[in-house]
Amino acid sequence: MHPDPRDPNPTPQVGVVVIGYNDADHVVDAVRSALDQGAAVGEVVAVDDCSTDGSGELLARLAAGEPRLRVVRRGVNSGGCGSPRNTGIDAVTMPYVMFLDSDDVLPPGAVDALLAAAAGARAEVASGLCVRRELPSGRDQPWQAPLYAAHTVLARPSQRPRLVHDTLCVNKLYRTAFLREHGIRFPEGRFLYEDFVFTARVLAAAPRIALVPDRVYVWHVRRSAEQLSLSLDRGRIDNWKARTEACALAYDILLSAGQKELARAARAKFLDHEVRMYARELGLRDAPYQRAWWTHTREYLARYDAADWELNPTAPGRLLARVVLESAEPCDLPRLKELASRPARLLPPYARTPDGTPVWSTDLPQVALTPFLTRPTRVLPLTVDAELLPRARDARLCLRLHELYGRMAEAGPREVEVEWQSREDGRTDRRATTTFTPSSADGWSAEVPVDLGALGAGTWDLRLTVRFADGASREVTAHALAGAGRLRRRAVPSARHGVLLVQPYATHSGALALRVATGVRGVMGVARGRLRRLLH
Repeated sequence: MHPDPRDPNPTPQVGVVVIGYNDADHVVDAVRSALDQGAAVGEVVAVDDCSTDGSGELLARLAAGEPRLRVVRRGVNSGGCGSPRNTGIDAVTMPYVMFLDSDDVLPPGAVDALLAAAAGARAEVASGLCVRRELPSGRDQPWQAPLYAAHTVLARPSQRPRLVHDTLCVNKLYRTAFLREHGIRFPEGRFLYEDFVFTARVLAAAPRIALVPDRVYVWHVRRSAEQLSLSLDRGRIDNWKARTEACALAYDILLSAGQKELARAARAKFLDHEVRMYARELGLRDAPYQRAWWTHTREYLARYDAADWELNPTAPGRLLARVVLESAEPCDLPRLKELASRPARLLPPYARTPDGTPVWSTDLPQVALTPFLTRPTRVLPLTVDAELLPRARDARLCLRLHELYGRMAEAGPREVEVEWQSREDGRTDRRATTTFTPSSADGWSAEVPVDLGALGAGTWDLRLTVRFADGASREVTAHALAGAGRLRRRAVPSARHGVLLVQPYATHSGALALRVATGVRGVMGVARGRLRRLLH
């Protein structure tokens, strides 16, 4: 029985399962965000995974004054997120169920939007937009936004293979009977990336799905937390092994259910998302981790067949994975990091075989770049080197665009638009456009003035748009030139602020970014922070 989406006084239909372990600082906010969804939420089931920090007592006091809240306390900690969610599935009595983590929140109207979509489409699953909110800055990043551009109803998941990219379970509303009829549950115990497996089981059951463009979940990302979340704690090789295990199991589930197209898409997603994300961070790890990661990844990629490689063969993840597969030892990590960035950058040297075939390197001539270079100009992995020269009056941004096996000369670079985007609030400031001029046989250069005082305090990401004579344009980030003191912190006199502390730096993916502190107070704040880190 589906609710009438036009009913102004809806019958309670949704149970929200909130799971938590030792998260007393946030769990009450999560529960309240679920209760505040309104009359459609008939119950909130808070599953406490045997916390020892007083979370259970907080929830019990809250439940004493809220009849819709039930607290279920597990007797033994599970070590993961799957078991408490399964406990919640078993406990829910409502026709629909949602999941919420204790350190996240549901935005206002989330349940109503999903419930209306599910009821209107008579869908077993309704899914909406999740935003990753970076804390403490509060900057929001949409998760898998292309899936949620418009209201859409899919009779079956295979109509939209990109669904395999949205592995989250928390931005979705499920018909409870659908989950129970198909025996769809999370892996038990300490199983990392349990969402991957659960989502594959949902898709394998071929439900009718409604997609909505509404924001329905706020995923809080606390990178500076004392204890990182399981998904963010990627510094150990066990994390990568757990992720590949979850990806492999998801693929097997889809393939066993006859969902071949979705299974292929899942393998393609592993290359374009998982491999690229971890490759960007390889340079941060020690040599034993790098060797273990490389060996494990090669073993996993050896399972791929020809059809897996043929799906979207020009994607950067395919090229990156080919390099890993063809080299017995870790190699070219700086170039792989740049290729793994978004958008991808292919750094020189640009090697060729004796017959002129573009290849990854002279050491790996079997990794041909020919298919990769057939991409349209707007998505080519072009590289623009960047160096910021902080000065009191005439700060300059120096740019150099590299030739790419003749494709740049063919397109004809004309100009570059420069913009600085605030890491704190996402606003864009200080746009400037200048002309590219040929600087050598294999490149073009440009210089742009930068008013550091007007830019102001904060962390700024550099965004470039390269425009070509053939009408094409390419949005890129710039490769930060390092060495020779290029990225050192400098104090610069400022008529507006008295003094600026300016530090160009390279992000994890090698892109140029900028930190600016203004005035004596800002400079002293940076100095105190540095001293605290040194003492720690």
